[in-house]
Amino acid sequence: MKRIHPLTLAALAPLSWGTSYLVLGQLAPLGPVTVAMLRALLAGLLLLIVARELPRGAWWWKSLLLGTLNFGLFFSTLFLSASRLTGGVAATIGAVGPLLIIAWGLLAQHRTPTRHVLGAALCGLLGVSLLVLGPGAHMDPLGVIAGLVSVASASAGYVLSSRYGTPPGTSTLTVTAWQLTWGGLMLVPAALLTEGVPALPVGVQWPLLAYLVVVTTALAYALWFRAIRHSTPVQVSLLTRLSPATAIAIDLLQGHTLSAVQWTGLALIALSFLPEPPARATPVGTAP
Repeated sequence: MKRIHPLTLAALAPLSWGTSYLVLGQLAPLGPVTVAMLRALLAGLLLLIVARELPRGAWWWKSLLLGTLNFGLFFSTLFLSASRLTGGVAATIGAVGPLLIIAWGLLAQHRTPTRHVLGAALCGLLGVSLLVLGPGAHMDPLGVIAGLVSVASASAGYVLSSRYGTPPGTSTLTVTAWQLTWGGLMLVPAALLTEGVPALPVGVQWPLLAYLVVVTTALAYALWFRAIRHSTPVQVSLLTRLSPATAIAIDLLQGHTLSAVQWTGLALIALSFLPEPPARATPVGTAP
């Protein structure tokens, strides 16, 4: 039986993130930073129970650094940005991620992207912009800066995750558990300072919170970092376009309609997923 490629499974992560917008609105009065803290910390502890392994040697500081970039700093600035910007502006800033990863790779590893990858990143950015950026978009300066910091943080984290790999004999799931736990612990003081002691969830909020922790965080990021290990950060980050597209698809199922501009954005996102054409073989006897 043919195994499913890790990049294909990683697509489930942004698909689940696109559904989280529905869930977050049902968790009031829990604040966004508190929800982010609970997502990261509970998911990390859950994966630690499964992995039953703590960092060793240099991986104490490596996992702390990765947890800071991928979750602590990323989640805190992401929610600050989302609280000060419209969803369309925030999603468009997030779509800059693949281009930042290309820039990180060019600066740190002198890795030049192929024209296909660069074109896919630009096509996806334009598609997301047309899909979610409306005429009433509010460009709050602090929100924009926070959004750019969140994208830069996650992009750097993905590049370092690819470079560090995993310790010998340790699974990607275990390293993901370390990162989530560190990131959640870092968000505890931020949540307490900004939103106070959280109230306990009630009724249907418990299964909704469980869905965020287990599906959109623990499972999603385990698949996400596994794909980074088996492909490249750029290829994985290009999948983030599925998140706003999923949110729009849910809107369509609820009876909303799209404008011609939004349909064009969806088409561009679909085009950006076209596979790279195979390299043409050099004919025998022809100079390369």
